[in-house]
Amino acid sequence: MKKILIASLLFLLTFSFSGCEKDDICDANTSTTPRLVIQFYDINNPALLKNVTNLKVIGEGMTEGIIFNTATDDSKYLTNGNKVSIPLKTTENSTSYSFILNYGNPNPALVNEDKIKFDYSRDNLFVSRACGFKTVFLLNATNPYTHTTIPATNQKWMQYISVEKSNIENEYETHVKIYF
Repeated sequence: MKKILIASLLFLLTFSFSGCEKDDICDANTSTTPRLVIQFYDINNPALLKNVTNLKVIGEGMTEGIIFNTATDDSKYLTNGNKVSIPLKTTENSTSYSFILNYGNPNPALVNEDKIKFDYSRDNLFVSRACGFKTVFLLNATNPYTHTTIPATNQKWMQYISVEKSNIENEYETHVKIYF
């Protein structure tokens, strides 16, 4: 009787672990919802990349900008490079941003703000059980963006915008080029 009881317990114990699965962990290298990659170029020499100076990018309805670096003060919202990656809304078909050049300059005449609204369609793709879904975007073929300036300055610092890649499926390529 004792042998049957021990065998039964071992049998139950064996089957209790058979239902376990490996942990579902999303690998950090798995492609997720991509951001829109923008590169800046010199309008006078279009082949040359050009660094922006203290660029702050703020989404419509937001009070703080996109975080570009690991600083702990307000400079974390500023970039001085020639490339930025900005997120697009996954629940709407457009996203608007203010691009403020020379943000924080004591001379207000040198601070320049342009607004761009990106129009696109969205497609949710299943990645895996652990990672869930990602959204990919397709910029509108006839009107991918609307470029405006704030009425006070009425001067656009972005002189030309070129959509290089309408399909936004990854962050390894430039989607939009801005010349200034």
